[in-house]
Amino acid sequence: MKRALAVTLGILTAIGGFVDIGDLVANSETGARFGMRLAWVVVVGVIGICVYAEMSGRVAAVSGRPVFDLVRERLGPKVALANLAGSYLVTLLTLAAEIGGVALAIELATSVHYLLWVPIAAFVIWVVLWRMRFETMERVFGLAGLALVVFVVALIALDPPWRELGSQALGQASASGEGWASYGFFAVSLFAAAMTPYEVFFFSSGGVEEEWTRKDLITERTNVFIGFPLGGILSLAIMACAATVFAPLGVQVDSIGQTTLPVALALGKLGLAVVILGVFAATFGAALETGLSAGYTIAQYFGWRWGKSVAPRSAARFHTVVLVSLLLGVALLLTTVDPVTVTEVSLVFSAVALPLTYLPILVVANDRDYLGDQVNGRLANIFGVGYLAVILLAAVAAIPLMVITGMGTS
Repeated sequence: MKRALAVTLGILTAIGGFVDIGDLVANSETGARFGMRLAWVVVVGVIGICVYAEMSGRVAAVSGRPVFDLVRERLGPKVALANLAGSYLVTLLTLAAEIGGVALAIELATSVHYLLWVPIAAFVIWVVLWRMRFETMERVFGLAGLALVVFVVALIALDPPWRELGSQALGQASASGEGWASYGFFAVSLFAAAMTPYEVFFFSSGGVEEEWTRKDLITERTNVFIGFPLGGILSLAIMACAATVFAPLGVQVDSIGQTTLPVALALGKLGLAVVILGVFAATFGAALETGLSAGYTIAQYFGWRWGKSVAPRSAARFHTVVLVSLLLGVALLLTTVDPVTVTEVSLVFSAVALPLTYLPILVVANDRDYLGDQVNGRLANIFGVGYLAVILLAAVAAIPLMVITGMGTS
């Protein structure tokens, strides 16, 4: 039972990384516009985040230190500062979007405008981050996020044309009528969503919070190879539901309400209640994850005490960064900017920042001074280097595709 509960760190990271407010809409919008023709990107992203999350978790378990801390020590403050600037900006934008996602989920349940819920949601998130133990937090919200499995149930109930969806996913179906630039933009966005920098920072810092050691390497790998693929399966189910309901009608998706509609059509009011719970838990968990990641990266760069296992008075600067980040996120949302738009922008900048995050992790994972006999093997390095090439391609293409397509609108 203890081993099963330990997997919730991976579940929380996976749901927060794959199925946050942006992904809920992005996967649904992609399914509505392209069917399952971009499903391969989700698969590629799942494999990539598994490769690098396993490295970062192994670094934390063997060295007892989070990966960002070692990046600064191994590559110097200048390289780490560039990493910090890029990752913090992306994390802050994502945090704002997740707070908005929590408010949007409550709006679905209450019909009260989401902006009225934004300050309340942020306050509750802060209280949880301030008072709730790390293990309790990850287990409650990681497991509650599993309510999103309702998308899988809804897909089965919708009885879609499985052969057609399979043909689209395998590239055997005809084009959807969308331009190649739009196809490329959504491909980069989905890939960046799977490999957002804060995921590895949260995962390795969470391993330190849970006091992983070499004997916990099996737990670490179980978290990676169960949690992240689970997030990928849920993403594919969301995409397939949209491909079944919206694509035949030519309807585009741009709101969280539309994303949940296939579940309501398939399973009625009960299904709608469950999916709203899942959206709330996933976005709340992602807000916790990004809020902590904002504090983790800055505290680790400057060498401050950090972590939820440390008394707030002893890690005051860490908690101050978390609080300030939450307030900045609320301020951004109160400008009335759309939370979904914020997330889509964050995904573009995430793609640009990916090389700064993953190259240093690959370097540290091959350093025997930190990992001894647990450095990367040949297979891990083959995958690591291969994915760096893909990451560089996504980073170069992200902004031009955003400009050409007008954020995927054309």
